[in-house]
Amino acid sequence: MKKRFIFSCGDINGIGPEIVIKAINRLAGRRGYQFIFICPANVFNDTATRIKPGFEYRITKKIEESDQPGIILFDTGAFKPTTGKPTKNSGKAAYHSLEIAANYLKRNLADALITAPISKEALNAAGYRYPGHTEMLAEWFDTDRFVMMFLSRKLKTALATIHKPISEVPGLITLSKLESVTDVIIESLKKDFNISTPGVGILGLNPHAGESGLIGDEEEKILLPFLKSYRYRRYLHGPFSSDAYWGNETYKKYDLTLGMYHDQVLIPFKLLNFSKGVNFTAGLPIVRTSPDHGVAYDIAGKNRANEASLMEAFYFADQILKNRKR
Repeated sequence: MKKRFIFSCGDINGIGPEIVIKAINRLAGRRGYQFIFICPANVFNDTATRIKPGFEYRITKKIEESDQPGIILFDTGAFKPTTGKPTKNSGKAAYHSLEIAANYLKRNLADALITAPISKEALNAAGYRYPGHTEMLAEWFDTDRFVMMFLSRKLKTALATIHKPISEVPGLITLSKLESVTDVIIESLKKDFNISTPGVGILGLNPHAGESGLIGDEEEKILLPFLKSYRYRRYLHGPFSSDAYWGNETYKKYDLTLGMYHDQVLIPFKLLNFSKGVNFTAGLPIVRTSPDHGVAYDIAGKNRANEASLMEAFYFADQILKNRKR
C-alpha cells in the first residue's frame, strides 16, 4: 500500500504553490508514494504557467482513497490571488486547504501532512484567530500536549513557549509547563527519532542563565528545581547560558536543545539552516512538518523560491513515519 503525503497550498499570495509544484516535480515517480496537493485549481494553473508540472495529475473535489498512479490535485474552489501581499481571500484559501487536509487525516486516508507557509495576518483578516499551524492543528486533533520543534541534519530544537510576546514569557515558564513540554520532547525523541536514551540541553531564560540569581531568578526558582525533580532528569542538562551554548557549539553534545522563547532558538537555528530547516509539531497523533521559512511575499510569482526546505520537510516526515511504525 502506498504512503500518502498531503501538501497544503499555504498562502496563495506567497510562494507556497510554487515550492509545492517544484517539490512534487522532484518527488513524482517515487515508488510506494502518492502525493495529494490541496490547492485552488485556478491558483495551480496560474502557477503552472511559470513552473511546468513534470507529473501527471487528476483533479478531484471530494475526499477519496486511491492507489492510482499520478498526483491528486484537490481543487478547493476558486480563490482570486493578489500576489505579494496578505489578503482576506488568501487567508480563507489557506484555512480551507488545511481543513480539507485535516479531514483526510482524520479519516485515515493519508499518512502525513506537509504544510506550505501561511500568513498570520491573512488568517486573522479572514476571521481565523490562530497564531499559526501548530495551535490550529492541536485544536483540530484535540490535544493540549504539543511542542513546536525545529529539525535539521545539524541540530534539533524545541520551544517551551511559542508565539508569545516577550513580556509574557517569564510568567509562562512554570514547573508544570516544563514537565508537560519535556514529556512530549522525550516521547518524541524516542518514538519519532528512534533515540533510546536522548540528551536534552536546557537553555536558561535570563542572560548568563541568571548568574546565580543576580540577573533574574527564574533559573533558581524554577529551572534548577525542575532539573532536579523531573522524573526523566537523567536525560536533561543545563540550564545553559544561551550565548555561550550557541557560540561554543555546546548544542552538538545533545540530541535536542530546549529554549524558553521563540528567538532564543530560532535565530541560531535559522542562521545554521535557513534553506533546509523544518518545523515539526511533536505530540500530535498525525505527522505534520513544514518548511521553517515564511510566505516570502517579496519573491512571490517570480519563480525564485527555493523548495529545499519543503523537500527536507518531506524527508523528515517520511523518517518519522518509518520510526513510528517500528
